[in-house]
Amino acid sequence: MAELLYQRDVYGKTLIELGKENKDIVVMDADLSSSTRTGLFARQFPERFFNMGVAEQNMMAAAAGLASCGKTVFVSTFAVFATGRAWDQVRTSIVCNNFNIKIVATHAGITVGPDGSSHQAIEDITLMRILPNMNIIVPCDGPQTRDAIFAASKTKGPFYVRLGRVKVPTIENKGEFKLGLAQVLKEGKDVAIITCGSMVTDALTAAENLLKKGIKARVINMHTIRPLDTRVILDCAVSTKGIVVCEEHTVIGGLASAVNEVVSENKPTKVLRLGIKNRFGQSGEPADLLKEYNLTSNDIEKAASLIVS
Repeated sequence: MAELLYQRDVYGKTLIELGKENKDIVVMDADLSSSTRTGLFARQFPERFFNMGVAEQNMMAAAAGLASCGKTVFVSTFAVFATGRAWDQVRTSIVCNNFNIKIVATHAGITVGPDGSSHQAIEDITLMRILPNMNIIVPCDGPQTRDAIFAASKTKGPFYVRLGRVKVPTIENKGEFKLGLAQVLKEGKDVAIITCGSMVTDALTAAENLLKKGIKARVINMHTIRPLDTRVILDCAVSTKGIVVCEEHTVIGGLASAVNEVVSENKPTKVLRLGIKNRFGQSGEPADLLKEYNLTSNDIEKAASLIVS
């Protein structure tokens, strides 16, 4: 059975590794360090940790100040606050200056669960993707979270790394993580399933079920939304009957939009989008919410079957 890990646990531990390597790394949080796990770094390096209180906008502006002095700044809070409440500061103070700031946000998507729509970031990728210079990573599991944080730390410029709240299964045999290069987790010529984050596991389950029906599905882990691996998208457009894009996010402006933009300009093909459509989140258990918003492996299987029918 695949190991279940909290991505945020891995994040906190990885910060400690980086803190030992690089004394110019500082970490900031908006009074949520126990939830985001930046508190692990705070205990190890209290002189390099800043709890900014419930003041996300000020935190982003202060992070810009530290980055202007040569620091590599990791900034964390819940995704809905990091991208929504502080968007102007992220845009104007961080991204316009191309500062070396890594926004690592937790509790993204509807799997936040009972906290409801006020805490469920389902527009965050959109808000970050419309900003020039912003790199975006959505790791699929615990080990890939570590890879993503290391990649962000060693690459100059602003990053948005999206993590969830719940434990996710570890996916084996993914191959090496490279920024901007998607991972082909399963080969198939009938239909392509392009996904990211926690939905990668569901996509693999759907592919296994489709194979029992004689449908060979290719599964792509698009862990980097920017820079986007356009090559693998176009290969899917050319060599399969169509693409299913699934994401725990609104279908507007996120991964589905990114895929549509690539194929519409280069190789038009059928694209079905599984995501949140013209709705906010709501309170509920994560598994129930995934069913409510049609984001289960069964929903992916149905969409892929429509492509090949």
